[in-house]
Amino acid sequence: MPNTVSFNENYPVITVSDEYYKRALGLIPALTQTLAKGPGQYVKGVAPKFVKKGKGAHVWDVDGNEYIDFNMAIGPLSLGYAYETVDNAIKAQLEDGITFSLIHPLEVEVAELVREVVPNAEMVRYSKTGADVTSAAIRLARAYTGRTKVLCCGYHGWHDWYISVTDRNKGIPDKAQELTFTINYNDIDSVIESIDEDIACIILEPIVFEAPKDNFLHKLREVCDKNGILLIFDEMWTGFRLALGGAQEYFGVRADLICFSKAVANGMPISILTGRKDIMQLCEKDIFFFTTFGGEALSLAATKATITELRDKKVPEYLATKGKILKDGYNAIAAELGMDYTSCSGFNCRTIMTFDAKAGNPLEMKSLVQQEMIKRGVLWGGFHNMSYSHTDADIEYTLSVYKEVLPILKKAVDEGNVKGYLKGEPVEPVFRKTSNFHTKPKQKKA
Repeated sequence: MPNTVSFNENYPVITVSDEYYKRALGLIPALTQTLAKGPGQYVKGVAPKFVKKGKGAHVWDVDGNEYIDFNMAIGPLSLGYAYETVDNAIKAQLEDGITFSLIHPLEVEVAELVREVVPNAEMVRYSKTGADVTSAAIRLARAYTGRTKVLCCGYHGWHDWYISVTDRNKGIPDKAQELTFTINYNDIDSVIESIDEDIACIILEPIVFEAPKDNFLHKLREVCDKNGILLIFDEMWTGFRLALGGAQEYFGVRADLICFSKAVANGMPISILTGRKDIMQLCEKDIFFFTTFGGEALSLAATKATITELRDKKVPEYLATKGKILKDGYNAIAAELGMDYTSCSGFNCRTIMTFDAKAGNPLEMKSLVQQEMIKRGVLWGGFHNMSYSHTDADIEYTLSVYKEVLPILKKAVDEGNVKGYLKGEPVEPVFRKTSNFHTKPKQKKA
C-alpha cells in the first residue's frame, strides 16, 4: 500500500516516479520546467519526482503516496489545491471559451479589482509569467527615464537583463551583462555607492526572508526620488500574501511599478504589471508589450475569484497566524534539543529553515531532515509556503514530525556523520554562484 500522512515504517515506494524519470532523461533538459521542482532539490532515491494530484494542502505522487505539501507549487497556491471557488470560476468561464478575437470583459473587471486593493495601481497590464512583467517593467523604466542601467536585489526571472548576474549567463551578450548590477539588501550605502547618472531603476524583492532594517525600504524610496530613479517592487512572493496590497501596504512604502504573479490566481498562469499612470501609459505607443495570451480568460476568471476570496476570507491574516505557529514551534523544538545550528526564520506567511555550517554541511543537514519528513508524509523543501488550506490538523501533525525528525539530525550531527544517514544524494543549490551581490557600475573617469 502507498504511504499515507503518518509515521510510516518505510520510506515511500517511488517505482512509477522512477519510470517517468527514466523516460524524461535525455528528453527534457534538466528534467523539469522549474528548477525548484526538479529532482536536484530532493534526496535522490527517497523523494518522489512526479506528483499526480492535489487537494487542499495535500498532494499524491504518481505512486499513490500522500503528503502534506509545504511547497504549494513553489508559491502560486495561496488558497490550496483544487480550491472549489476558484475551480468553479474556471469551469464557468470554460463553458464560454478561453481566448477570443476581441477584448474580454474580465480584463477590465480584474484591472478594477487590482486597482481597489493594490496601492498606486493606476493602470494594469497582464502577461503569463513573473519574468514577463519584471522585464516589461525594466523596459518601461528605461523608456521613461532615458537611462539604461539597472540595480537589482533578489531573483527576477530568466530574461537577459537579470540572469546575467548569475552563473547561468551563457548566451547573453557582454553588452547586456554590462547594464545590470546588484546591491545588498539592508545596505543603503551599497545603493548610494552604485548610483551614477545612467541608473534607470532599482528593482528588488521587498523582502525575501530577511526583514528590512533601519527603514531600508523607506530610505530606498528617498534615494530614488532624489536621483530620478524608478523604484520597482518584484512582488511575486509578497503580493497578495504578505498583505492583500502586498509590500507597499504592509510597509507603507510607495513603488513606481509593481510586479505580481504566483499567489494572485491560485495556480493559473498570469502575471500583472501595475503602477503609475504616467509610466504605464508608455505601453500604449512608446514600448511594445503585447502577448496573444495576455487576455486569456480562464486565468483572469481565476484571478478575480482568488483576489475576492483572499479579501473576503482575510487570507493574509490566516497565513500569518498559522505560519507563526509552525515557525515558533520549530524553533522551540530546536532550542529544547540544544540545536543552535538550525532555525526557522522569515515572515510568517513564508518561512525558511536554515542550517549553520558550524555543525556540518548545510545541504546535507537539510537533506536529512527532508528525507525523514518525506518518510512521515510531509513534502518538504526547507520552507513553509503557507496556504489557506493548511489546517490546524496539518500544522499539529507537522510539528509532531519535527519532534521526531530533529533528534535524528541532532544524533547525526553529534556523530559527525550526517551524510552517512542519507539514503541517497543530497539536494543541490539552484545556482552555483550566489556571491555576486554587490557589483556596481564602473564610475566614469573625471
